[in-house]
Amino acid sequence: MPQLTADLERKLTHAVDRMPAFPRSVQKVLELTRNINCMPKELVAVIEKDPVMTVKILKVINSAYYSLPNKVTSVNQSVVYLGINTIKNLSLSFAAAGMLPRINVAGFDIQRYLTHSLSTAAVSRQLCAVYAKSEADPGDCYVAGLLHDFGKVVFAQFLATDFREVLLRGASCGSPLYQIEREMIGADHAYVGALLARKWQFPEHLVQCIGNHHDPAAPSSAMLDCLRIADQICRGIGPEPGEPPAWVGQSPVVSRFGDDMNTVVAGLGDLAKIIADATLLVQIDGGA
Repeated sequence: MPQLTADLERKLTHAVDRMPAFPRSVQKVLELTRNINCMPKELVAVIEKDPVMTVKILKVINSAYYSLPNKVTSVNQSVVYLGINTIKNLSLSFAAAGMLPRINVAGFDIQRYLTHSLSTAAVSRQLCAVYAKSEADPGDCYVAGLLHDFGKVVFAQFLATDFREVLLRGASCGSPLYQIEREMIGADHAYVGALLARKWQFPEHLVQCIGNHHDPAAPSSAMLDCLRIADQICRGIGPEPGEPPAWVGQSPVVSRFGDDMNTVVAGLGDLAKIIADATLLVQIDGGA
């Protein structure tokens, strides 16, 4: 935890307090799906009370990506086709995306941020399912990946002038953004993201994972390790189609996964599909 001045602590707390509450309907979805005996009809009943979420879920399942022979017109049908876990992840993703500013004076690229967050969430979940399922919940790993950089959104909205300077320096010097945030603001987005996750009443282990993802001294855990590797993989994907990913030839940033990143990525299955799923959600949200 950084040593903050009283003035900076007040400033960051005030910024976090100005963020909207995480939708209660999505919190209820999370509560229900943590129970392995969750009945689909319970999930449907919650989602149907949220018209925005309902519309977006139906847009996803009726998109060309799924190419279903008949149009799906209800949440109940969506749960049958996609499954409880996918519906839960869609609900979380749309809730998080709904809190993002469309325009910000800091010059923060919201679309790129959202694509990275959704990709990291999906890769983190898959890493857990393949390498650490006995030690962590893949669903929690998805949430950690989805929210790990949300502190940047707080900066972009409520410390816009400071964050714009951070982004400009990052673009010119190439240093990691979290290091520049610490130097110029006094705290990084991971710290602020943890404050926000705590405000949103997420479990403490998730709060700690978000807060520690850039702290090499933080105690290792399966969820934190999955998040860090997922972040490394998704930051390394080439920005242009066909461009080789930056992680080729790198070693994983944590030892749990061995020393060959290509082997880790190969174990995930179809990485391109994971990224395509994330891109679809960005497109659906942007068109809403």
